[in-house]
Amino acid sequence: MTTAAIPVTLDDSINSRILAVSEDKVQGFQADPIGMIAQQSGVDAATVRERISAMLRAGTIRRVRQTMMATNLARGSLVAWCVPEEKLQSAFDYMFKHDPFSGHVVIRSTDTVVAGSRYRLWTTLKVPQGYSLAKHCEFLASKTGATSFRLMPAKRLFALGVGHVRRRGMAPGSKSDQPAEVLNTNIVELTDLDWQVLVSLKREFAADEITENLWQARADEAGVPLDTFLQVARSLNERGVVGRFSTFLEHVKPLSTGERVTKFNALFHWAVPIGREIETGCEVGRFHIMTHAYWREGGPEFNNVNIMGVAHGTEKEMVLAHKAAIDEHLAATGIPVSYTNVFWGGRSEIKPSEIAPQAYREWCRSNGIDPSSMRE
Repeated sequence: MTTAAIPVTLDDSINSRILAVSEDKVQGFQADPIGMIAQQSGVDAATVRERISAMLRAGTIRRVRQTMMATNLARGSLVAWCVPEEKLQSAFDYMFKHDPFSGHVVIRSTDTVVAGSRYRLWTTLKVPQGYSLAKHCEFLASKTGATSFRLMPAKRLFALGVGHVRRRGMAPGSKSDQPAEVLNTNIVELTDLDWQVLVSLKREFAADEITENLWQARADEAGVPLDTFLQVARSLNERGVVGRFSTFLEHVKPLSTGERVTKFNALFHWAVPIGREIETGCEVGRFHIMTHAYWREGGPEFNNVNIMGVAHGTEKEMVLAHKAAIDEHLAATGIPVSYTNVFWGGRSEIKPSEIAPQAYREWCRSNGIDPSSMRE
């Protein structure tokens, strides 16, 4: 089959089977992640490689990479920015194009004017161990014209996945029989060899790199034998710093085929009593629609919300129906919610946040900054 003849749409039955697994079901480090996708999807490995490569070339898949648990590798935070309206788009562009440590960059809005509505620009930020999130944000504010920002680091995680294809058409209220597991955000210190392997391990794959012996070229790039590369990668996995092997869809913009994976991106906010954050997070995180759920402190700017989560959908009413089901469950569980809201995503760009210390030092120097001045 020629490249042009390989189906690249989401509604192709084979692609759907592959993506239902490859988005977020291959957890941890796998020596043969393609084989794992093949095993779970029931599609042979050669076809999996062919289809993923074709969808990546076509833009149906945005990127393919081994993710890292960046919350365990670098200081991180969700950041809400207050930017004058006339500077909002240029601030967005700066965060996306010129700050490799800002990952998700989203302009958000609310249906009514409420606490926090003036914070339109939202980003995720990572800085390597030992460096200051606040100092980094102060530099970004000076470059973008932001008048204030709110750092909201995750204290605990309860859901962290993607899986947009398998969530399509999901019924509101669909949830696990058990509460979500609690993931901590403790920082793990790495050796030079660990970082040497990790930098190559996490780099996204080009279409022609989706080969049978997936990790050999990465071992060569890291300058270590394949056995050493695999050994270090497994060690990183055992220490809880490896996320999943994943194919990421372009879930906000229309695909080259005209399809949309999702249309509405909603950030849910709940304020619950102090001391019940973990209990609430475990209840919110059990709902299958949640791609992210975490304990973050919004502070007075956001009516003291402390549980946040993200859900996506193609219809706004359906996203709200999913939230209503969660709200009803919290009430039935006896968890009082003093405030709740939805921040809708508009313009959005997503890229992996850089976390390597050497990359941060190089970025500082390129911006005329003494790296030591950015230390905590």
